[in-house]
Amino acid sequence: MDGSIDQLVTYSLQDDIALIGLNRPEKRNAVSDRVVEALHIMVERAQVEAKAAVIWGTGKHFCAGLDLAEHAEKPLIAAVQGSRRWHRIFDGIERGGIPFVVAMQGAVVGGGFELASAAHIRVADETAFFGLPEGTRGIFVGGGGSVRIARLIGSQRMGDMMLTGRTVSPQQMEAWGGVSYVVPAGTAVEKAIELAKTAALNAPMSNYAIINALPRIRDMSSEDGLFVESLMSSLTSVTPEATERLRAFLEKRTEKLAAPKE
Repeated sequence: MDGSIDQLVTYSLQDDIALIGLNRPEKRNAVSDRVVEALHIMVERAQVEAKAAVIWGTGKHFCAGLDLAEHAEKPLIAAVQGSRRWHRIFDGIERGGIPFVVAMQGAVVGGGFELASAAHIRVADETAFFGLPEGTRGIFVGGGGSVRIARLIGSQRMGDMMLTGRTVSPQQMEAWGGVSYVVPAGTAVEKAIELAKTAALNAPMSNYAIINALPRIRDMSSEDGLFVESLMSSLTSVTPEATERLRAFLEKRTEKLAAPKE
């Protein structure tokens, strides 16, 4: 066993932002089933207490992926059930009620990349490197990467990473669409908190629609997607928050929008 479950993932609140930290630096924050369960508890807590959340990793690395020592000992059915559990928990991040921003440094490998792909915004510092070494280890991704990562960077690029074991720089990953921001070393958490605070200012219903409608519309036919878009557009526009914000804009009571910082 690798310690009490409440020590594997840290949790704190900074105003309306939940900070969720992977806390196994001695193992480069490798993900075990217990880590995933601890992450689930903190994610659920954040959904209640915060308006946005940041997931980060303690130490020099965000997450070096699956804890292979645990995985190698699993019976087949337990491996299948474990993978499905990861899917449900990571889906709670991707399609929950608040935006999640992930801050990455050092290794973002295998299951770590899968976790990052479930977030809504990805920030990598210049020390980050991305890898999917499953092919070289005789296994296959099991934390949702074949869906989420492939949709971010394309199945061909993902297949290349898995077949060859190559690592990819944050700059290249940004060009591929897998990273939203690349920042100087040691500043990923700071940038992620800044972005989370910006997202937290949005109307809750708008954030909920962005998080939950967009990925579903992507999976629909064009006509079905446009229909759902009309419904979500109408629903968000009649909330009290939207009514007040639109009135404030028309009455010139809102601050002038600044150009976004890269």
